[in-house]
Amino acid sequence: MSNRRDFIRKSAFSALSLPLFSFSDTSFTLENLKSATLDNQDYWKLLRKQFALKEGQTYFNNGTIGPTSNFALQKMMDHMTHNARHAAEIDYKDGSGPELLSGYFPYEKLRKKLGEIINADFKEISLTQNATFGMNYVANGLNLKEGDELLNTNQEHGGGFAAWQLLAKRRGCIYKQATMPVPANDPQDVIDAIFSEVTDKTKVIAIPHIISAYGVVMPVKELCAEARKRGIFTILDGAQCVGQVKVDVKEIGCDAYYSSLHKWLLAPPGSGLLYIREEVVSGIWSTIASYNWENEEDHGFRLMQNGTGNPGLIVGYDAAVDFFNTVGEDRWIGRIKELGDYLRDGLKDMDHVTIHSSIHPEMCAGITTYSVKGLTGPQLQKTMWEKEKLQPRSVGKEILRHSVHIYNSKEEIDKALKVVSDLA
Repeated sequence: MSNRRDFIRKSAFSALSLPLFSFSDTSFTLENLKSATLDNQDYWKLLRKQFALKEGQTYFNNGTIGPTSNFALQKMMDHMTHNARHAAEIDYKDGSGPELLSGYFPYEKLRKKLGEIINADFKEISLTQNATFGMNYVANGLNLKEGDELLNTNQEHGGGFAAWQLLAKRRGCIYKQATMPVPANDPQDVIDAIFSEVTDKTKVIAIPHIISAYGVVMPVKELCAEARKRGIFTILDGAQCVGQVKVDVKEIGCDAYYSSLHKWLLAPPGSGLLYIREEVVSGIWSTIASYNWENEEDHGFRLMQNGTGNPGLIVGYDAAVDFFNTVGEDRWIGRIKELGDYLRDGLKDMDHVTIHSSIHPEMCAGITTYSVKGLTGPQLQKTMWEKEKLQPRSVGKEILRHSVHIYNSKEEIDKALKVVSDLA
């Protein structure tokens, strides 16, 4: 009996010593993607192998969170394992302090890479946990007073309106929402809807670049240009944008921009960024104050003081940016748009389907929302899973949000279209 217990105990400890995930397959190194001379179809098949997604199941919910590539996962896990083993050898004296901590250090290399993606100086960029953090940093940092008007839309994500409502309640500001058209297929309708709510008291326009629920790409360049003429501060919710569409903050002309890169850039959860234009950032107070809260040379660094964090996450974040750059922005974003158009084209001709997102070529990308006559959103989501192990997301009582990304294929979309067609 004692021998049996010893055997079970030893077996249990042996099982605990095994890795939870094996990185022995070298097919997901960046070298394979760099040297790939495959045709288009074979290239995307090779890229699909860069993800640990289970075979026989299809993930269509990138609008909530994207799967991290094996390359970024390996970098992050190797870093965390190394620090756990070699903690006593890592010290501040030789400048390796950031190996143990994050939240105190500037991470200029990563911020410069992000600056190249969104066309900003790295000193205009702060590393945050997510888009909600960025929105709160700006809302809490602005000097606003009683009677100032703050304008959202009626299609904000919860992380895109809460700070403004709190600010209005705390400081006596006036909170307003502009009603967006559904579906939105004319950029001018969006512009008119927003500026119909603007008055001479409007101080802030805080709107999504892409509407989370409907996937509508807003005419933000035109909106920001008109707002600047009127002296209104503009901040854009780009949670669904960086990695799904081209983002050029200088061309857009916004004052501030925030994003969650654990969505479309496929960085590890907790990877966000905040951009604030150089000309206005000195007027934004720090929300979390630490050692460098008065740093006037690098305002982006000043605003990202948040104490001890996970440096392994930063390593994974950096690796995800390298993965994105290796595939290439044009190829990455073009593939998302191609797959999004393929799904929408398949849905358009089905009489029992209503598309709620935009079909305007400049106002749509990788997110499509639709409903099927006779089914609720949760019922449609359940049907997709039960019939073909497809996982989009219900975002309302009747609506299904369907996100596509570079790890998806047209064959997977065909399965979804067949499920919907069979429900006619």
